[in-house]
Amino acid sequence: MTSFEPLQINSERLLLRWLDEADLPGLFAIYSDAEVMRYWSSPPYTYMAQAELLLADVRAGYASGNLLELGIQRLSDQAMIGTCTLHSFQRTSRRAEVGYALGRPYWGQGYMQEALRLLIDYAFTALDLNRLEADIDPRNLASAKTLERLGFRQEGLLRQRWIVDGEVSDTAFYGLLRGEWRNGSENQ
Repeated sequence: MTSFEPLQINSERLLLRWLDEADLPGLFAIYSDAEVMRYWSSPPYTYMAQAELLLADVRAGYASGNLLELGIQRLSDQAMIGTCTLHSFQRTSRRAEVGYALGRPYWGQGYMQEALRLLIDYAFTALDLNRLEADIDPRNLASAKTLERLGFRQEGLLRQRWIVDGEVSDTAFYGLLRGEWRNGSENQ
């Protein structure tokens, strides 16, 4: 796989863009928030070095073409409010997984749905993917609703897949096909 080139994708309210050192405080604020991380497969960050390691992994992913994690920047004030990601690429099958995190102050305002719509369009057009997948904790009803509004369908449940800080949780798998996105995106 070839490396990813620097990327910016705009909507009316948001800019998806590459992450850099200036985003470290924002990344730490998001990933250290226990409520944001409640349904993640890892515990909240406890020190800034974890955000620095994340940024190093993101840069390595840009270079290898195996990870595309973009910052979500609100255009009205330039605040970095979250991230959205394509990862676990399976090139021969033209599929990848979607991941995302949004700072708690920005919940309930439609930002994640808007950001994911941009990312999905990019994945199905520029990257020519055929399928996107998402792995969420089924207790995360807000995340499930976001995926379903975008056309994802729940395709399965893996019981007791994760144990994070001693808490056992299931995984709900969601999928979205390129053909479904094309058909449904006209009405969105």
